[in-house]
Amino acid sequence: MLRERGIEVYDCDAAAKRLMATDHALQEKLTKAVGAECFVDGVLQKAVLAKFLLASEENKQTVNDIVHPAVAEDFMLSGLQWLESAILFESGFDRRIDFSLVVCITAPDEVRIQRIMSRDGISREQALGWINRQMPQQEAIRRSDVNIINDGKRNISADINELINRTSKLKTNTQ
Repeated sequence: MLRERGIEVYDCDAAAKRLMATDHALQEKLTKAVGAECFVDGVLQKAVLAKFLLASEENKQTVNDIVHPAVAEDFMLSGLQWLESAILFESGFDRRIDFSLVVCITAPDEVRIQRIMSRDGISREQALGWINRQMPQQEAIRRSDVNIINDGKRNISADINELINRTSKLKTNTQ
């Protein structure tokens, strides 16, 4: 919805995928951590990485410590003002980047599960695995400045307009 309003948004997930596909130093670090099967002919094997990530908290942290600093640096070099990250706090972006405002977008658990299953073509159990590895929504809300509920029922356009107005005021006050 921000893009529809002419605001360019840095997509951390897309950036991580792009960097894993193109950054040879990042690929080498992941291969060393995950194993030679992580990349085949330079192509990330998503199932191999996912299996490694879900195997333990230590594995997840190892991958995070490789990928997230690279994504944060890429964002800082992008010149963009808006960043989208499903795991802002877990990734440490909130410690690496000084944000003026943090917005949390939440949805009921069942909506989240269905969206993940549909997006990734995975089972309910796998979707729950991803959700259970993320920070609880209530904690993310507590650490954010604004919460917008995107349950697929409410029209959040007014919330987005209010957010844009609020950020415009922030820019005016900091200049």
